Amino acid sequence: MKKLVLTALVAGSFATTAYAGLEPGNEAPDFTAPASLDGQEFTYSLAESLSKGPTVVYFYPSAYTTGCNIQAHTFAINMEKFEAAGATVVGVSLDNIERLNDFSADPEFCAGELPVVSDVDGSIAASYDLQVRAARDGAADTRGVEIGHGFAERTTFVVTPDGKIVGTVGGVSPEENVEQSLELIQSLAAN
Repeated sequence: MKKLVLTALVAGSFATTAYAGLEPGNEAPDFTAPASLDGQEFTYSLAESLSKGPTVVYFYPSAYTTGCNIQAHTFAINMEKFEAAGATVVGVSLDNIERLNDFSADPEFCAGELPVVSDVDGSIAASYDLQVRAARDGAADTRGVEIGHGFAERTTFVVTPDGKIVGTVGGVSPEENVEQSLELIQSLAAN
């Protein structure tokens, strides 16, 4: 009981109110979807990830956009810290798998350090009660390539192996999003 109360207090102290989305204590919707790691496509399963320990599920608007580039890079350079705390990280966006194959292998961004999931129809984002905005006509990424898909809001969920959300992080900068997620994971590992 003491550990449960401490976990709830830790989660509350680090969780920043997201614009929308599920909250601590909610069950994290399970999903299985196409994903890419270091340019290689595979099928990602949240249930399988949770069987190994806590999982950070971060939703981001689009690969190859300024904030998302920063967030992916910040997660990538901190992966050893997440792993040391027993956690895995997965990114989710409405990008198609071809864009994610490039993004996941790009040494400036995911750098082959973390998988990214393709949620092309937005159903995973919707299951987490996240808003999805329509793409603007002609919107292009930092490479000048047309984006052509909607954007899920930037919100991160920290999920424990029992499938419960213990923290959400949203409404902060991409770097702060990663930092708060890491602090929460490290606090969970310490208890």
